[in-house]
Amino acid sequence: MLDIKLIRKESDVVQKRLRLKDPKIDLTPLLNADKEWQSITPKLENLRAEKNRLSKDVGIKKGKGEDCALEMDRMGEIKTQETELSRQQSLLSEQVSTLLSELPNLPFSDVPFGTSAQDNVEIHRFKEKKELGFPFKHHVELSDALGLFDFERGAKISGRGFPIYNHVASKIELGLWNLMLETHQKHGFHVRMMPLLVRPETMYASGQLPKFENQLFKIRDEDFQLYLIPTSEVPINSLYRDEIIDEKDLPLLLTSLTPCFRREAGAAGSNERGLIRTHQFYKVELFALTTPHTSPETHEKMIASAHEVLETLDLHYRDMLLCTDDMSFAAAKTVDIEVWLHGQNRYYEVSSASNCSCYQARRSNIRYRKKDGTLDFVHTLNASGLATSRLMVALLESNQKEDGSIHLPQKLAKRIGFEVIRADGTIA
Repeated sequence: MLDIKLIRKESDVVQKRLRLKDPKIDLTPLLNADKEWQSITPKLENLRAEKNRLSKDVGIKKGKGEDCALEMDRMGEIKTQETELSRQQSLLSEQVSTLLSELPNLPFSDVPFGTSAQDNVEIHRFKEKKELGFPFKHHVELSDALGLFDFERGAKISGRGFPIYNHVASKIELGLWNLMLETHQKHGFHVRMMPLLVRPETMYASGQLPKFENQLFKIRDEDFQLYLIPTSEVPINSLYRDEIIDEKDLPLLLTSLTPCFRREAGAAGSNERGLIRTHQFYKVELFALTTPHTSPETHEKMIASAHEVLETLDLHYRDMLLCTDDMSFAAAKTVDIEVWLHGQNRYYEVSSASNCSCYQARRSNIRYRKKDGTLDFVHTLNASGLATSRLMVALLESNQKEDGSIHLPQKLAKRIGFEVIRADGTIA
């Protein structure tokens, strides 16, 4: 959430920067509601001052046995006016809060302006795309031949977008989880096992609500009002909600492995079948709480930790600095890490590393106490480290051989106990 004081002071500048993300943003309704809200405060203060004065006068007159009917009548009028003004102020406060919650974060000054993903800027790459040199298979075709996944039974159980990982694929997936968590712990990230169902206020605090309500899976019954998490960033962000952290304890570096649940899946085309876009997938999340002046270096640290996983797996990737239009709602700066997927003939994101500045911290009321005793909001950062479904696709498609077998990277093979998935589905 943005600082209303900043919007009051520099409304034109803020609106100009917000329009880099969304050209339709207009701060006029917010400013009008806020101005009206502010105007009520002195009226209430004047009424309360008059009420206190009249109360003293009534006390004096009663002590002298004098008539105080006029004062009592006026106090009744004040009470009615005060109740009405308080009601108006409460409604305006709610309106201001709602309008603020609908505004995205301000982009940092070094974020390139753009109107689509075509304006993103490549800033780094590792190796080059592997040339297979033979008619290669899409990962769904590999799965059909080798028995890796069961999409049909998954659909029978839960619907399209809920794949089942069979024995060999499950062993690979488990190996990836361990590799990623160990790598991130080496970089100083501490593991947390987080809830998968969260309250609405937890979704609000991370910026998921109200804007993305229709993209979330939710439980609604007489006992529970909960959401399934779209990423473990959501519950981790609320670990320190409404708390004050000592500066000496920052940065807090956290990582978590959870399934992620998202309603948006599947309809972009035939190439996006299989694991490319699903309703349920697993992801290792990186999350950090920092001081404002250390958040840029922490952002780089998170990206480096994700890089190490991909380089351990010997996968070609590139880093894309997202333009203003392509960033997420809560992000001030984002770098997407993309791998090349042969079956899709394009790059796909496997990590999105974002610095959210103090945007989520304001929604979550997470502050830190500086060495001088003053308080300020922390910065929050998040990154995928990594999303395993597309990572699985990259491993399978880029390491396939002409005879139909798959030869996995040696560093992963040592973890899972086999290096080759033969053309008949057996392992060696």
